[in-house]
Amino acid sequence: MLLSELAEKELIEMENGVRYGFLAETECVFDPRTGRIIGFELADLAAKKPFAKKKSSTPQFVPWEEIQLIGEDRILFRKTTATRRHFDS
Repeated sequence: MLLSELAEKELIEMENGVRYGFLAETECVFDPRTGRIIGFELADLAAKKPFAKKKSSTPQFVPWEEIQLIGEDRILFRKTTATRRHFDS
């Protein structure tokens, strides 16, 4: 599957059914040494809600290991984390 095909899929957390938008709206984080995808940094959900209070928060991160299913239209994952994992050089 091409990354451009993945970008068109919607991210949904399985536990709560929360929709996080499309993969194209995230930042792909990868290991520069190996090219392996580490995960995806999600856009701020508060920015998408027009009348919600704007507060600065740490971006949510979906580790690649948490992705359970890549379907025809959606990507289902277990949970997000507050920080991304860093690899040693």
